[in-house]
Amino acid sequence: MSSIKIIPLSGVRENGKNLYIVEVDEDIFVLDCGLRYPENELLGIDTVIPDFTYLEANADRVAGIFVTHGHADAIGGLPYLLEKFEVPVFGTELTIELAKLVVRRYEPTKKFKEFHVIDTHSEIDFGSTVVSFFPTTHSIPDAVGITLKTNEGNIVYTGDFKFDQSAIPMYQTDFARLAEIGKEGVFALLSTSSNAENPTTVASELQIADEVYDNIRYWEGRIIAACVASNLQRVQQILNAAHRSNRKVVLTGQDFGRIIKTAMKLGRLTLPAEDLLITLKEMANYSDEEILILETGRMGEPIKSLQKMANGTHRTIHVKDGDLAYIATTPTIAMETVMAKTEDIIYRAGGVVRSISDNYRVSGHASPADLQLMMNLMKPRYVIPIQGEYRLLSAHAKLAEEVGIPKQNIFIPARGDILEYTKGELRMASSVPADNVMVDGIGVGDIGNIVLKDRKILSEDGVFVAVVTISRREKKIVAKPQITTRGFVYVKANRDLLREGSEMVAEIVEKHLHEDDFEWAKLKQDIRDQLSRFLFDQTKRRPVIMPVIMEASQRNRRR
Repeated sequence: MSSIKIIPLSGVRENGKNLYIVEVDEDIFVLDCGLRYPENELLGIDTVIPDFTYLEANADRVAGIFVTHGHADAIGGLPYLLEKFEVPVFGTELTIELAKLVVRRYEPTKKFKEFHVIDTHSEIDFGSTVVSFFPTTHSIPDAVGITLKTNEGNIVYTGDFKFDQSAIPMYQTDFARLAEIGKEGVFALLSTSSNAENPTTVASELQIADEVYDNIRYWEGRIIAACVASNLQRVQQILNAAHRSNRKVVLTGQDFGRIIKTAMKLGRLTLPAEDLLITLKEMANYSDEEILILETGRMGEPIKSLQKMANGTHRTIHVKDGDLAYIATTPTIAMETVMAKTEDIIYRAGGVVRSISDNYRVSGHASPADLQLMMNLMKPRYVIPIQGEYRLLSAHAKLAEEVGIPKQNIFIPARGDILEYTKGELRMASSVPADNVMVDGIGVGDIGNIVLKDRKILSEDGVFVAVVTISRREKKIVAKPQITTRGFVYVKANRDLLREGSEMVAEIVEKHLHEDDFEWAKLKQDIRDQLSRFLFDQTKRRPVIMPVIMEASQRNRRR
């Protein structure tokens, strides 16, 4: 009997940041290594990545990293893991090329070279486990699921998928292969839950392509299409529709150039005509009816860039009267408020907004019916819903019960939980470290809850700085307290408040100077505590209070 552990280090009870570990005997197989972009409360944070502590401690046992597709939730965390230790990365051709872009943009891993291209016929024998792959339908070509063959049966990780009977060959699912894996026997199925609670039928890509064309061909002015850079299927549909509508396409977006060049080089994206693309400078040579601007935004998020176009702060494009802003993406939940504000600003600027989801349910993820079909094809002994908030995992679990999976064989793990196969059963065991790790600029993991709390307070109530110079030898204040505030109150209208605050600081300092056990830390904390109470009583706000105490001596020193 094989020793098996399944550990979701990330990607459960949350959206994005997928990273799952399967341990078979002494080997560790890493499935995807993604990141997620922060929501509004993570002020100033660039990205959030998984906690690699457990993998670092067991680096010598890691057989490889196996990635399912080229989106950030599957490959975005690679450079931060490969910075810790080097291990081979396996993926399909397009996925590996996009992974190289991500890894080589990060200075510490720019020289990493151990990438291995696989296809859906590849089988990699690691002794205890044979790893193979099967094609799936997603919004990007070369998406695959992963199968790990063990003595107890197959462990199947679906990656992101959906079933679309009208998908073009580059995006088709191999149903025969899925049935074959099911006949071999599936021990555990790790399946995406991103769309598990929405019973609305997801439109086929053939329907969506017609919808995109209809919106583009009938508009008489300029069109600005907002699309996620890595959704290559949507990009292809927009390019095709623009060509059929006799429009030229102007590409914008910081990430788009690299992605489109890579996809075109590999034949995963094609131009309907060689002269379809034009530059920003060439745009002036055409009328508005002949132009489509394709905006993909920073980090592939186009909505904020669209907002900048509408309020006049975009570096190159501004929304004007008669423009159609065509949103060819489904915004994340975190972007819904931004989306509403963006629509309002576009209308104020004279534009009109239409969305790809106005008439159809659009998603690159499996519907409830798709999830149940996957389970019926696989017939797994155990089901582990992954990729989604708890309510989505729970909805997926109910779908599993409906197709006959025993409730005790369905697990909804938290990050870091260990599912261990012992005595003939998969059981919930202990756990491993699996916190969120914040990436802010070049800092990785150096931003904690205390810093985030301070940033939140600063954003809401501002900062209150009290600067005073003292002489401990003479036990007196040399320069009376000076108050500076930002984002707290309007200074001109609150001079009395600031004067009272200054007087309070002076009293506290005088008191501490005449104590025998003078301590810098105790003085500063006393100022924070008393000022905090005073300011809250007066304003019902709690700014960040920063006491700065200077000591006068032969050489002035800041303390």
